[in-house]
Order: sequence, then structure tokens, then C-alpha cells
Amino acid sequence: MSRCSELLTRAAEGIRGASGWRRWLISFVAGLAAATALAPLYLLPLMAVGMTVLVLLIDGAAAHSKPGRSAFIAGWFWGFGYFLAGVYWMALSFFVQADQFAWMAPFALAGMPAFLALFTGAAALCCAAFPKTGWARIVFFAGVFALVEYGRGHILTGLPWNLTGQVFAGSAVGAQTAAWYGAYGLSLVAIFLAAAPAAGLEADDKTKPLSGFWVMLGGAALLFAAGAIRLAMPEPQGDARQLVRIVQPNIPQREKIQWSYWAKNFERQMEHSRGAVPPDAQLFIIWPENGAPLLSESPSALEALSEELPENSVLIAGTVRREEAENGEERWYNSIAVVEQEEDRRRITAHYDKHHLVPIGEYLPFYDFLSQIGVAALTPYQDRGFSSGLGPTTLSAGGASFSPMICYEAIFPGASYFKGERPDWLVVATNDAWFGDSSGPRQHLDMARLRAVETGLPMARSANTGVSALIDAKGRILARIPLYQAGKIDAPLPPKLPRTLYDRAGDWPFLLFVLIFLILPFQGKLFARV
Repeated sequence: MSRCSELLTRAAEGIRGASGWRRWLISFVAGLAAATALAPLYLLPLMAVGMTVLVLLIDGAAAHSKPGRSAFIAGWFWGFGYFLAGVYWMALSFFVQADQFAWMAPFALAGMPAFLALFTGAAALCCAAFPKTGWARIVFFAGVFALVEYGRGHILTGLPWNLTGQVFAGSAVGAQTAAWYGAYGLSLVAIFLAAAPAAGLEADDKTKPLSGFWVMLGGAALLFAAGAIRLAMPEPQGDARQLVRIVQPNIPQREKIQWSYWAKNFERQMEHSRGAVPPDAQLFIIWPENGAPLLSESPSALEALSEELPENSVLIAGTVRREEAENGEERWYNSIAVVEQEEDRRRITAHYDKHHLVPIGEYLPFYDFLSQIGVAALTPYQDRGFSSGLGPTTLSAGGASFSPMICYEAIFPGASYFKGERPDWLVVATNDAWFGDSSGPRQHLDMARLRAVETGLPMARSANTGVSALIDAKGRILARIPLYQAGKIDAPLPPKLPRTLYDRAGDWPFLLFVLIFLILPFQGKLFARV
């Protein structure tokens, strides 16, 4: 046995045999390591280290008096480390209005990872009940963990943030196969490849400790080769007369939410929106989330838009609007407004209301109870927060159709628009200024890239402080504005592609693959040959 193989085998034995606090520490550190494979570091080998260690810890649970309990705790500590490193930035939002919300930050910092870790703990518990070894356990492990990630993306309104497959979203070539089976399918592949090294580290078979590594490397090579081939395939020609202007004003969050700064903020965005376009061109100007609050109630703002925006332009702006319900209650909506030229002035011709709201951030669930203990929604517009819109929509303006998404909505696979309403392009208006110069905005951009790949549609993403980007229908970032820089992107609108398999079938291919992964390990004769 080579020196490398011997060291790997010894390390695996040590991990399997760890007990007490050492076992939990190993699991926690493995989860932390796995998270570094995501944006902004993209240390992809560490996802393999993290997943392989977790498989070995689950194996080691069999030697404990309560193996299920031991496996669950190992999975929970792994998830706690993974999500602590992956979503720590959520706590930063509570310091924007520190006088009101700073006391909630520690609860968000520890509470969210602790809750999300329940999913990895449950997956580890299920895997511990599977008695087989070798490749059978790796296939079963991947199927279970992918299915649990799918559940995490749907239970309690869902939070599919930092799906394992997102490790491949840092580059267009790695993300291409999402066009076939979506982000969840990409996660299934990523989990299998990352856990594959554990297949050669059997406690009772020390003859081929590197076999799993070769499978992992070969599988990753195939994934990237498939991506390169898809990127090289011919594409439709775009219409050079359709232009986009994506505005990033870089407004500090404290100023963005203060009413006294609204006029100044409006002018900041106007600075980047002016500028003539060719007479035969159609320009789409994109402003970020809440770029023009209460625009429908401001005749002076609409007059300024009428006078100063270029001719043949459509403004697609994040806004906040309010309306009075039948019972007299005032409702507020986080919205996108479409402003077009009609005769001699500009009017709001359509709007979209965000329907997938962020708990605590945009609305307060269990309002009566939480408000009594001092919890409030972060939105400054109303104690209860925003009201929810009716759902995804497709709007038409300037001779093209688009589907708008606001911030958080872009993280959900298969939810960009209703089936049968496929648009020409996607618009994302967001505001990641709540989260500072952290990994959050960068991870958010990667998830938006996956929506473009899944749908085969180009995307214009306007973010208040960044990262704003123009993304083509294969997920290539054609232009971007870095974090905390003001500016604009002027470019032709990329063409859309024919419908992808994922756009046609949704998550059904992924669910079929998961079913296969869960059934195959029970076919003993098949895996006996491996």
C-alpha cells in the first residue's frame, strides 16, 4: 500500500472511531470546510472532504449504543458548521437599524444554522439505518441528502439557500447541466461526487482506498465536459435593437430606508439612467429593489421621468406601493413598476407584487405572539410588514415580455413564472445592502445564474449595492458591476434559447433520479460486482 493510501486509511479509521466531543468537533469542522466550496471561495475539494468525513462519521455511529442518535447528532453538527459559515451574513441585517434590532442578531446567527442543521441531522439518521457498505451506501447517501435538500427548499415556505449543487454555479461551464434537471438535480450529482471518496475507505477493505477519488475526479470531468459542449453549441441571434441599461446606484442601506433621502436616492438613479439611444432601438432601464418607493403617489417623480429618460425607453423599477383593503386596512407591497411613455408623459402601465416574502425580513409570522415579545419585521413600512402578491407573472413592455422577481424570489428553482407564460427574459430587482461586503450577495448572484440556465432565458439583475449583472441564457455573466460601486451596464439584450428540459419537466427528472438512487442500493447483486 502506498504511503498516501496508508495515511488515508488511518485517517478514516480515526474519524470512524472518534467519540464524545472529538466526534462532534470533527463533524462541525467538516461542515465548515464544506461551506468554503461555495461563493466566494469556491474551494471545491473541501466539499469532498466535508461530505466524505460525514459518511465516515455515520459509519462510525454503528459502534455506539444508540447509533441513530449518534448519527443524527453528527449530521446536526455538520449542518451547523455548514450553515454557520454559509448564512452568517443574515445576522448583519439586524445591525442596519441597530437601535431596534441588534439584540436579535445573536439569535439569527446561531438560530438559523441550528434550525437548518435539523435537515442534515435527519438525513444522517436515515442513512444510519441503511446497513449496506461500499458504493451502495454512497448512492443511498446521495439520494437521501438530495431529497432532504429538496424538502428544505419547500417546507415552511422553503429556504433553498446554498444547495450543494451551488458549488458548480461559480462558473457557467459547471452549471450547464442544470438545464436538464435543475438545481436540485445538480445537488444530487454534487453530493454523490463529493461523498464518493468514502467508498474506498471501508473499514474491512483496505485494498483500494483511492478508488472513490478516481470516480469523483472522473465524474467531475464528465460534468464539466458536458458543460463545455453545451456552451459551444450554436445559439440564436439576438436583436441588437433591444438594449438594457442596468443601474446600480450604491446607496447605503441606512439612507435607502430613510424617507428624507428618497429624493436624493431618486436622483442618484437618474444620473445613471440618462443618455440617448439610437432612434430605432428599444431601451429597458432596470432599477433595483425599492428604487423608487411610492412612485405611483409621486406626480413629480413621474414628471421627472417623463422629461429626463431617453425616448424609446421603458423603466422597470423596484418600488413600494400601498393600497386600502375593503376593510379599510392599509396594505403595503414590495413591488416592481413598469413605466412607459403614453402620449406626452410617462405612466405606470403595470406592476408586480412580490409574493414570496422573507419571514421577519418582510413580514412577521405569528404576529400577535411575536410582537408581544418585542420581535418586529425589519421592513420600515408597517409593523406587520408587507402583504403578499398573487404569484409569479409575465409582463409585456417595449415589444418584449419579461418575468420579474424581487430579491429572495430568485433563489427558488422552477418558480420564475407560471408554466405556459414563458417570457423573453428575466428581471431581478434586489437589494443586498442589508448584508454588507459578505458572502451573501455573491451567493445570491450564483443562484440567479442557475435560474437563467434552468429556464434558457437571459437575465438582467439590478442590485442596489451589487452585484448587478447581465447574464445570458446559458448562465454566462456578460457584464457585472462589483460590490459597492455605482454605475450602469449598457448592452444588447441576449437572445433566449429554446425551452430546456427543466423548463418542460420541472423537478420530475430530479425526483426520478432520486427514486433510482434510493432503490438501486437494495439490489445486492448489482453492487456486488462493483
